[in-house]
Amino acid sequence: MFLTQPRHPPAPPGSLLDRVRAAYLGFAIGDALGATVEFLTPGEIAAQYGVHEHITGGGWLRLKPGQITDDTQMSLALGDAILEHPEWNLTCVAEHFLAWLKTKPIDVGNTCRRGIVRYMHKGTLESPYSDGDAGNGAVMRNLPVVIATLVDDDAFARWSLEQAHLTHNHPLSDVATLTLGCMTRALLRGEGKERARQLADALVAGHRNFRFDPYPKRATGYVVDTLQTVCHAFFSTDSFEACLVKTVNLGGDADTNGALAAMLAGAHYGEAAIPFRWLRRLDRHARMAVEAQAAGLLALSQRRAAP
Repeated sequence: MFLTQPRHPPAPPGSLLDRVRAAYLGFAIGDALGATVEFLTPGEIAAQYGVHEHITGGGWLRLKPGQITDDTQMSLALGDAILEHPEWNLTCVAEHFLAWLKTKPIDVGNTCRRGIVRYMHKGTLESPYSDGDAGNGAVMRNLPVVIATLVDDDAFARWSLEQAHLTHNHPLSDVATLTLGCMTRALLRGEGKERARQLADALVAGHRNFRFDPYPKRATGYVVDTLQTVCHAFFSTDSFEACLVKTVNLGGDADTNGALAAMLAGAHYGEAAIPFRWLRRLDRHARMAVEAQAAGLLALSQRRAAP
């Protein structure tokens, strides 16, 4: 179902394509590394692994080394829909999510499943508001939208919320999706950590429950906990590797938190900062799909910018 083009050569270091590739590859690597320790506590991780820093598979899903989960799979499904309909077609997005669900993936969040099944039975493209839908399933898959709309603020906001509302219709999910997307866009455009921190601080100023300094030490799938964990790890470290290792060793929803933290770190530090031991362990088909989408979505964004 995903694009399987030949592997793309590395982009020139420091280029926009380099940062886009690093963000997407980092995302998939964070997913694969974090899934091994998903739902464990930091103490349990320390007892079993010391410091978890190698892609080994296993975990509660009994993954193969380098295998991705729903985080990367749903992102790739969204990216495929965007490439199929570059002017945006929410029905196409829903159809790609449904096609993915019909493959019987090893892991599907309850809210994501409920929204997709609702579309299958009723054709509805927006889930009703629910107090229980403040999970991180919408924010986790939004990177393809971020890349495709780098130069179009209005499209970024509209596409982000529309894809989110297919499954998650909650104001905390909305603000988290938009904020993390804006942070990623700033990093991809080379505006640096300082600008990303300004955006994170603005989120906290408007929604104090997102405060991450000091870190509350909750790494669950609740979207507030996710944003706190990701921001804490990214802003308190100074390398891609340190950011991702710190994130996944906090346990909890380690695959999603790891994917999102590594997305930010990749966008900031670039592909050369990603340890080769992780790149070579990433599932080959997933890596090819990610690399193809990174190039295709960025090309789409650049076409939108052309006069």
